[in-house]
Amino acid sequence: MSDLVAVWEVALSDGVHKIEFEHGTTSGKRVVYVDGKEIIRKDWMFKLVGKEAFPVGASQTKATINIDAVSGFAYEYTLEVNGKSLKKYMENRSKTTNTWVLHVDGEDCRVVLEKDTMDVWCNGKKLETAGEFVDDGTETHFTIGNHDCCIKAVSSGKRREGIIHTLIMDEREIPESSE
Repeated sequence: MSDLVAVWEVALSDGVHKIEFEHGTTSGKRVVYVDGKEIIRKDWMFKLVGKEAFPVGASQTKATINIDAVSGFAYEYTLEVNGKSLKKYMENRSKTTNTWVLHVDGEDCRVVLEKDTMDVWCNGKKLETAGEFVDDGTETHFTIGNHDCCIKAVSSGKRREGIIHTLIMDEREIPESSE
């Protein structure tokens, strides 16, 4: 990994994925690793700039590394996820998902709610859920281990804020993660 030039972390519903990129500026070598596993290897390339596209995570989210020449033999590496810069993608993602990190039975759990589909993920696995309408909104029920969990969705009463999602485990409210 002597030619390692960039490392990114991408938070998706199935977990946080580490993307590493090697670029040999003399040989043109390009190697992409996702979570330590080699996905792409090109050993000899005459064109030192360009793009490398590859899937990430269980949902096969499209990622692209852009290689651009800055000056002389200096290069800039940027990561795009679903056609957006990583920064824009993560900003948009914070609007479409809620994430909670909690400690359950001695292990850390990362629970993600995809607001558009109401899918619930825990540590990279999509959970079986049961939704129901209640007086003040909806409840999505699921279990983690032997623990009963529920995500309550209630209106904030303010148009700009929209719906507030709250995770409750064993009748205890879990604070949302800033991830």
